[in-house]
Amino acid sequence: MFSESLEPSIHLQINKYAFSGGQDSIENHRKYGANLEVDIPIKYLGFFLEDDDELEHIRKEYATGRMLTGEVKKRLIEVLTELVERHRRARAAVTDEMVDAFMAVRPLPGMFD
Repeated sequence: MFSESLEPSIHLQINKYAFSGGQDSIENHRKYGANLEVDIPIKYLGFFLEDDDELEHIRKEYATGRMLTGEVKKRLIEVLTELVERHRRARAAVTDEMVDAFMAVRPLPGMFD
């Protein structure tokens, strides 16, 4: 399902650079939960996860410490990888004729009336 060259790149970027609002240890995280105000993976999921119910479930579980940072990042990696793969498939389906038709000079209806 995932492109072999794409998934590791997204995986690396998210795991290495996406700032987490989780605690410094699993014990503290389970006790205090995550700070969602500073958590970048949660912010990205807010933009890209299409299922609002799933997002709310993740937010609640993560904020209470029942879900760990690694689990949230894993879900974000899945969401972003699928989004980029859909884009790549759609882009691959575009033909030169489609680009030419889109870029052709033509009057725009309703303009300058």
